[in-house]
Amino acid sequence: MFTKRRKQIYMNIIKYDVMNALFQHSYTSQRELSDITGYSLGKVNQTLAQLQEEGYLTASHALTEKAQAERKESKPKNAIILAAGFGMRMVPINREIPKGLLEIHGEPLIERQIRQLQEAGINDITIVVGFMKESYEYLIDQYGVKFLVNREYAEKNNLHSMALAANRVGNTYIIPCDIWCENNPFSENELYSWYMVTDRMDEESEVRVNRKFELVEVGAEEKGNTMIGISYITREDSTWFCNRLLEMDRKKSCAGSFWENALMERGKMKIWARVKPSDQIYEINTYEQLREMDKNSRNLESDILNLIAGVLECKVEEITEIEMLKKGMTNRSFFFVNRNQRFIMRIPGEGTEQLINRRQEYQVYQAIQSLHLSDDIRYFDPENGYKMTEFLTDTHCCDPYNPEEVKTCMKVLRQFHHSGAKVEHTFDLFGNIEFYEKLWKGQPSCYRDYQQTKEKLYELKSYVDSQPKNWALCHIDSVPDNFLLGPMKNGENEIHLIDWEYAGMQDTDVDIAMFAIYSMYEKEQVDALIDAYYPEGCPQSVRIKIYCYVAICGLLWSNWCEFKHQQGVEFGEYSLRQYRYAKEYYRNAIKEINKIQE
Repeated sequence: MFTKRRKQIYMNIIKYDVMNALFQHSYTSQRELSDITGYSLGKVNQTLAQLQEEGYLTASHALTEKAQAERKESKPKNAIILAAGFGMRMVPINREIPKGLLEIHGEPLIERQIRQLQEAGINDITIVVGFMKESYEYLIDQYGVKFLVNREYAEKNNLHSMALAANRVGNTYIIPCDIWCENNPFSENELYSWYMVTDRMDEESEVRVNRKFELVEVGAEEKGNTMIGISYITREDSTWFCNRLLEMDRKKSCAGSFWENALMERGKMKIWARVKPSDQIYEINTYEQLREMDKNSRNLESDILNLIAGVLECKVEEITEIEMLKKGMTNRSFFFVNRNQRFIMRIPGEGTEQLINRRQEYQVYQAIQSLHLSDDIRYFDPENGYKMTEFLTDTHCCDPYNPEEVKTCMKVLRQFHHSGAKVEHTFDLFGNIEFYEKLWKGQPSCYRDYQQTKEKLYELKSYVDSQPKNWALCHIDSVPDNFLLGPMKNGENEIHLIDWEYAGMQDTDVDIAMFAIYSMYEKEQVDALIDAYYPEGCPQSVRIKIYCYVAICGLLWSNWCEFKHQQGVEFGEYSLRQYRYAKEYYRNAIKEINKIQE
C-alpha cells in the first residue's frame, strides 16, 4: 500500500520536478523552466501557480521554508555503486578487466561516476566489488570510497550485491558501474524515489513509462523504455525496499535476479520513472558498444581478439558483430563476424577445469576429425580450452517429437558408433555419480529417499556389467539440441553432432539413454527411440540394459542438477524428471530382469 506521502507524490510528481529545478537553477523565466524539466510551458505555468497556492513558493517564486523542509528530508546522503559482476556480455574482454574500469576517452567509467557524485556533494560512496576486486583497490585511497565484497558474485546476480548493502540505503543513489552519463545525473536535491530509463524504446526492457510516470511491465512482444539502472531511494521508501531485498535474497530461486526485481509489485515498480534523453546516457554492456563510444579506447585491445585475428589472418577491426552466445559458469561463448562469415569462440569459465578435461576433449576432436561429423574447428587450445568454430548456417536442432528427425539422428549416431573412432579415456557412469555428489560438499540431497534410490541403482550395476557391450567412442551428451539438421541432400538432412566436452569410451547404448532422458520421454517414446536405433530389432536383454542406463543416467544428471540447485540455479521440471527416471526405470528394469530370470 502507498503511504500518504507517496499518494501526494503520485498526484504532484510534476510539482516536485519543477521545485527541484528551482532548487538547482536560479529562476529566470518559465520558458527556461520548461526547457530544464522537459514539461510544456503551459504545464510549468500551471505548476508554479499550484506551488504558490500550497505554500512552496512566494509570489516572486522564491522557495519557502516549507519547500526547504521537504528538501532537507529527502536530501541525498550517500551512493552505492554495483561493481561485483563478471560483465558477461563484455566478451571477450570481460576476463581481462572489470567493466567498471573500462575507459571512455581516457576516463574509467567508475571514476567518472565517483567524480560526478562528489561534484553533487556526495562523498559517502560504497562500491560493492567481487570479480577482479583487487583492480578497484586504488579507488579507496584516491577517492575515499568504501568497499563491500560480494563473495558469491559467480553464483548470484546483483540482487545479492544490493542486499549486502541494504543497511546503507536511505536517501541513496544506486548506480551500476557500467553507465556513462554525458551530463551529471546526480544532484544535491532529490524529493522522491525514482528509477532511471531513457526515451528510447528497447526490446530487452521489461518496463515502460505510462502517463502517470509509473514504470509498468511490458508483454513479451512489447518494447519498453531502455532501463539504465541508476536509481534514488528515499529514507521513507528504504524500509519496504530493504525488507523486500533481504526477503528475496534468502530464496535460492532469486539467485539469478536483478536488484530491480525488488522494486516490482503487481506488475509495476513501486517508485517513479526518471526519463532521460537516450543520447546523453549510455550503458556500456558489450564490446561493440564500447567501440561505438570510443574507437580509441585502450580497452579495445584484447588478447582473445588478437588471437582470433592471428588465426583468421585479419585485423582486429575486421572482427565485428560480437554477441554473447551463452551465459553460465561452464563456457562464455560469443558469435562474431569476419569477412561476412560467422564464427563462434568458446572461452571456458572459471572452475571449468574441475568438470571437463580439455586435453581429453582435444583428443576426441582429433579422433573424429576425418568423420566430418562435428562443426568445423578452426582453433583449439588443449591447455585452456579456447575453441573457435565456423557457425553452421541453415540448421536447426533435432525435434525429439518428430519421429522422422529422430530416426535420422539415430542412424547417424549408430554410424558414428561403428566408425572405429577411439580415445584413451572413458566416461565412468557410477564414478561421475559419486563425483557430482561430492560437489555438494556435505550438503544433504533434496530428496528424502536419495540414499535408498542410489543403493537400488547399484543393484542394476551387476546386470549391466554382465551384459555384452559395444565399447566405442560415445558422445555422452547426445541430446537433441546437439544434433543440428541442415538442408536436405539426397532425401535426407545433413547432420552435425556438436559439443563433445563429455565424450569418452563407453557402451554405445548409453548415448540412446542420454537422448531419451534429456527429451523427457515417456516409456512408449523410449521404446520407439530404441527401435529407431535398432531398426533390425533390439534383443530384450539389450532393451533391459538401456532401461538400466536410463535409470543410472537419470541419477547422474539429477546429482548434477542438485549441485546447480545449491548454487541457486534451477532447472524446473527437468531436474525432477531426472530423479524420477532413476526411480521409475529401476522398477522397469528390475521387473524385466525378473521376467527373464523366472
